[in-house]
Amino acid sequence: MLELKSVRAGYGSFQALYDVSLEVREGEAVGVIGPNGAGKTTLMRVVSGLIRPTSGSIVMDGIDLAATPPHRIVELGVAHVPESRRLFARMTVEDNLKMGGFVPAARPKFRRQLDAVYELFPRLRERRRQLAGSMSGGEQQMCAIGRALMSEPKLLLLDEPSAGLAPVLVEQVFELVRRIRAGGLTVLIVEQNVQQVLRVVDRAYLLKTGRIHAAGKAAELLASDSIRQAYLGV
Repeated sequence: MLELKSVRAGYGSFQALYDVSLEVREGEAVGVIGPNGAGKTTLMRVVSGLIRPTSGSIVMDGIDLAATPPHRIVELGVAHVPESRRLFARMTVEDNLKMGGFVPAARPKFRRQLDAVYELFPRLRERRRQLAGSMSGGEQQMCAIGRALMSEPKLLLLDEPSAGLAPVLVEQVFELVRRIRAGGLTVLIVEQNVQQVLRVVDRAYLLKTGRIHAAGKAAELLASDSIRQAYLGV
């Protein structure tokens, strides 16, 4: 479904990604793990078109995303849940969800998708008239994921979904990822919470200082001594 080959990207004179290659197959959940400053968020922004690669290729279903405007990337079926959620804090929960269903292809399916999001996140139905900025961090993350699902995406990008959440909420977020996966949606997730994310994805890549240092099945990486010592503290 998605393939990156030798992608380089950065911000001005600062290079954040060096020849990154990875693949996400349809129906998979793939993780990108690594420490702060590894380039994980840059990777997500490159896929969703928020920044352009300086070299390399990004292809999804045969379409060159590096040459596609960001709004067209959304229409092609890529939904990006950014780090820190980026909700419209002074709008209601339901109005935030409506924003996610604004792309032309999603508009005729709005009511069906809204019902599907409320079924997945019953708490959002209860809070639908509440201002998004007044909810807890976990509820805001539900809203951000729900907003992305409103476009009925083919590929869901999750950037640090557990960041800043209390441990009990982290558990809830990863349970939501499991439920989303069970519905057959393809997911690319970047996370610092290595132990949690390796329990919900099929495969993962280790990104460090802008380069891929390891890749493999999630269970293999979880059992790797080097990964365990460096990132799990055991």
